[in-house]
Amino acid sequence: MEMKPSKFAELSLTEHKDYTEIETIVANRFNRQYQNEASELPEEVKAMPIYQEWVTGILNAKITSPFWEIQLPRKNQRCLDIGCGVSFLIYPWREWEALFSGQEISTVARDILNSRGPQLNSKLFKGVALGSAHQLQYDNAQFDLAIATGWSCYYPLDYWLLVMEEVKRVLKPGGHFVFDVLNSEKPLALDWAVLETYLGAEVFLESMEAWKGAIASAGAKVDKHLEGELFDLYKVHFP
Repeated sequence: MEMKPSKFAELSLTEHKDYTEIETIVANRFNRQYQNEASELPEEVKAMPIYQEWVTGILNAKITSPFWEIQLPRKNQRCLDIGCGVSFLIYPWREWEALFSGQEISTVARDILNSRGPQLNSKLFKGVALGSAHQLQYDNAQFDLAIATGWSCYYPLDYWLLVMEEVKRVLKPGGHFVFDVLNSEKPLALDWAVLETYLGAEVFLESMEAWKGAIASAGAKVDKHLEGELFDLYKVHFP
């Protein structure tokens, strides 16, 4: 099955100066998910094996990036989860005794976490701000660790360069940035991109060489790289 041409495919990267449209599309896709709204999908998509894995929950394990395997947050570290979704309800952040803040474009996820987070641990949970990843609502040199998993593939590489510049600004000297990228060379990549397109958010299938170039262009140095079934994790720092 061929993927529909992206509505952004004909635009050059330099034309993506205003990312509001893409952000709105992505936010709406995840707002629907967090509100458990059903998506109407064509029969040919439902016939794909990856759709069955998505319905049964098998796919979730394949697309989740356990960032703590590449950089475990330490006690009293200040950590920022960018594009956090509802992750604070899922991963074991309280066990690490690190201080966690978040930033998210989904109003539904923001409201859920700001309601539930303090109930889970009001000392460690520092709240979730609403805002774009390339416009972080935090002061300079505030965090020991920044995390961004599960969403870089919805944006062009020039957007990611802006994100990395912002992450560099909010990290303390010696801090690390852990993020994942969709590995377009993986067997599941194209089918997953098709599924996501029909769920409402189009995917940029960038080559790994392009990602490596973007990381280098941002002035980041790769400390560790961990391959997953669909997404690759990177840990970088900014010298």
